[in-house]
Amino acid sequence: MRPPSLGAASLLALSLIGVSGCDQVEKSAQQVLGKATESAKQAIDDTHKAAEQALSEATQGLISPEKQEKDAENDAESDTKET
Repeated sequence: MRPPSLGAASLLALSLIGVSGCDQVEKSAQQVLGKATESAKQAIDDTHKAAEQALSEATQGLISPEKQEKDAENDAESDTKET
């Protein structure tokens, strides 16, 4: 039986270094994806707020969620009283 060659030992060592490098790359990629996800969520929230503000300005406050809810409640109450 002959002892493992220096080439085989070197190849094994390089393989282990490569695997540990892959783990580090994977962790870095996960961090980048996490940051990208947070940025995308923030952009969506900002866009939603801007759209709500633009709609409010365009309608000059004629349609407001509070008014719509009160109108719906009043309509429901008047419907039950009529029956």
